[in-house]
Amino acid sequence: MPNDITQAKADRPAADLAAVTDGHADAAIAAIVEAIAAEGLAITADAFPPRLFRALLESAHRRDAAGEFDRASVGRGAARTEGANVRGDRIRWLDTSEADQDEAVLLAWLERLRRRANLALQLGLFDFEGHYAIYPAGAGYTRHLDRFRDDDARVLTLIAYLNDAWTDADGGQLRIELGNGVTRDVLPRGGTVVAFACERFPHEVLPALRERFAFTGWFRRRP
Repeated sequence: MPNDITQAKADRPAADLAAVTDGHADAAIAAIVEAIAAEGLAITADAFPPRLFRALLESAHRRDAAGEFDRASVGRGAARTEGANVRGDRIRWLDTSEADQDEAVLLAWLERLRRRANLALQLGLFDFEGHYAIYPAGAGYTRHLDRFRDDDARVLTLIAYLNDAWTDADGGQLRIELGNGVTRDVLPRGGTVVAFACERFPHEVLPALRERFAFTGWFRRRP
């Protein structure tokens, strides 16, 4: 008997695999790699075509409705804690063995980016771990770095925004510290991809006036 998620994806066409193999994808991936090489940070609007980010948004909604999301925590092992005063999102890790058709398109896109980054930058990226993140209205994530104190496996952070029709008034910016007191705010508009070197850029998620969706993950090297 198919579950609700299986039935829902059977009721509509999946995002086309061409979304990660056409010229638009090539240009977006090349722009991301070039920006990381130059500055360690890439902010690429419309990196995902609307059909792909909207399909992923639907997948996130369905998984959330099925109770698959958990409150996010900070730290790991014995130091892992939950604290809404630090981060207020709930997350669902993406297991490649459980990926639906649209998530498979996302994973193919990420694999192309991993290979291109390794070829151009010699980063030794070995795998990727990632999750959906849903921030309720008013929730955020305080300033942090995307690397554990005792583990430097994470090399590149990648955030893909899935929000449709997001406006300046909705808030929810990603605030990135560039150094010397300079920051840059990025609105979480659907299709925008942000990628940066994990150890270089402290950042925070500002509260939004509406529910905020993203797919967030890390390219890792071998420990």
